[in-house]
Amino acid sequence: MSSKKEKKTKSVITSLKKKNKKISRKLLIYIIPVIIVTVLVLVNISASIAKNKMRQMARETLESSISNQADNIEAWLTENLTYFQTAKHTVESVGADEELLVPILDSFYGYNSNAPEGFYIGTTEGKLYKATESTMDETDITGSTWFKQGLSRIAMAYGTAYTNDQGETVISATGILNDGSDVIKVMGADVTLNKITIIVNSGVKMSGASSFLVDTNDYRILAHRDSGLVGTTLSESSSDALLAGAASSIIGEDLSSKEISSNMVAFKEVPGTDWVLVSYIPTAVILQVVTQMGVLLFMVGGIAIILIVIIVLFVIRKVIAPLGNISGNISSMTAGDFTIEVDSSSDDEIGIMGSKLSEFVASMRSMLSHISEESDKLGGESDNSARVSKIMFDASQAQSEAMDQLNQTVDQLATAVNDIAANATTLAQVVADTRDNSDKAGASMKETVEISQKGREDMEKVSLAMNDISKANEELVESINKVGQASEEITNIVGMIGEIAEETNLLSLNASIEAARAGDAGKGFAVVATEIGKLAQTSADSAQNISALINDVRELIDKVVGEANDSAESIKANSSLINIAVETFDKIYVNIQESNGLIDAMLEDVQKVDDVATNVAAISEEQAASADEILATSENMVEMAKNITQSSQDVADNSHELAQTSQTLTSYVQKFKI
Repeated sequence: MSSKKEKKTKSVITSLKKKNKKISRKLLIYIIPVIIVTVLVLVNISASIAKNKMRQMARETLESSISNQADNIEAWLTENLTYFQTAKHTVESVGADEELLVPILDSFYGYNSNAPEGFYIGTTEGKLYKATESTMDETDITGSTWFKQGLSRIAMAYGTAYTNDQGETVISATGILNDGSDVIKVMGADVTLNKITIIVNSGVKMSGASSFLVDTNDYRILAHRDSGLVGTTLSESSSDALLAGAASSIIGEDLSSKEISSNMVAFKEVPGTDWVLVSYIPTAVILQVVTQMGVLLFMVGGIAIILIVIIVLFVIRKVIAPLGNISGNISSMTAGDFTIEVDSSSDDEIGIMGSKLSEFVASMRSMLSHISEESDKLGGESDNSARVSKIMFDASQAQSEAMDQLNQTVDQLATAVNDIAANATTLAQVVADTRDNSDKAGASMKETVEISQKGREDMEKVSLAMNDISKANEELVESINKVGQASEEITNIVGMIGEIAEETNLLSLNASIEAARAGDAGKGFAVVATEIGKLAQTSADSAQNISALINDVRELIDKVVGEANDSAESIKANSSLINIAVETFDKIYVNIQESNGLIDAMLEDVQKVDDVATNVAAISEEQAASADEILATSENMVEMAKNITQSSQDVADNSHELAQTSQTLTSYVQKFKI
């Protein structure tokens, strides 16, 4: 027995440990997703903030870089233009002596690497002066781009870029030469874009960024990392999405920094020129650091999640550990051991739980002790009950036999009285049924009298209604006759209208003939006559239609008059029949009243018979009721005797069961250790 208890205790402890593991697992299931989601959200927020910050820094760096490039280009152009202006003043100081122009130009040749062909001078007469070693050749002086641009300014200034005879893209610094002669001369120097290309391609501070230069006069690309694009025209329809987007912004004069085709793009106008410098860097390059940072953040977040899970698991185990002792105590209690001592030293909820469990153990000890004592008392009392129930059973059995004999005698007496009462009741019922049928016949006769009276009154009403219908029919015939007379008058009027229309038509025909005789003077009158003729014809047609309709109405009126006369004859015939029916109803009413008097006399005789039968039945029923009461009392006494006998037996049985229950209760209590 003890081994079974130990096995049961071990199984209970094992199940409780499994439940504790499930609680830990549930806590982890609830806590870990929250931690993971929180860390991921924080990582995403950090990555998003870093991404926006990197975009802002890249834009600021790109704008600073492009501004520096534009300043370098402006400084280079200004430096060259100062040199060109100095040379121009030197030539102008010599005067109009054309023989000295070539030597002066030779003196400046080779001193500026940005203008490898040196200076040149063109005149409106088509002459070209250049350095002796210069390879420049211009067949159409006055039609050249640089000459046309130079005619528009006094001081040396840069013009738009163009392609020279050697196929190079150059810009010319030109201006009118004021040497005091009557011949207009233009002095210029071609500047190659090699230096600008170097500034554009190497001046970007950001790694991975590029730039190109655009002339807004004709949207020609002056400098680009891709030499194949230099000299081409920037277009919104370009196959390169970046170039197309840049062209759209430049043409639309929207030079703010923006993102175009996955590139961060900045624009800057070069001061003193019509050029726009465009710098761009792929957003992937900008976000490369952010991507690396995001990966690092996710790695840190993963490590943080693992550490937090370990810490949470440690905390959960520390918190749940004190519950192990309590679960062990509960397991012992389940096995019936109430000798345990519960640890309630903790000052938290677990301590309160232990304290309450200790109180429960003490309460169970006291309860089991009292149950054991009461079980012993119950065993003794059950033995006394068994002895008393045996004595009661013997006495009740003897009383039950005596009551059975008395019951048989009373039963025979009740049967005889009931037969008499049944016969008297049958007689009273027959009389009552006869009286009820008589009452129903009387009620039916009265209802028949009322119905016949109502039928007579209804027939009189029908007769009056037929008279009213006859009068209304006569009035209808008179109204229809009046309508017929009115239709005849309308027919006469329509006939007159037709005659007038015919005469009007003849008059319009005569007027048309007279108008035709009058020639041109009668054309207007002829038109009027024609219209009058059409109107007259229309009136004649309408009159004929109206006449036809009136004839139809007249035929319908005659038909209605005939039907109304037939209805009047039918109404008269029905009126005579209704009068005959009224007389017949009068005769029926008189006969029914006589029958009603006879039925009333019969009802009085039936009432007398019913009274006698009712008295006899009442007396018989009273005797039968008395006999039944005696029989019922006897049966109750017999039943009570049997019940006493059965109760005595039940008491005896219950005493035995009570004794067994006491023994069982004692065995249950003995299982507990207190």
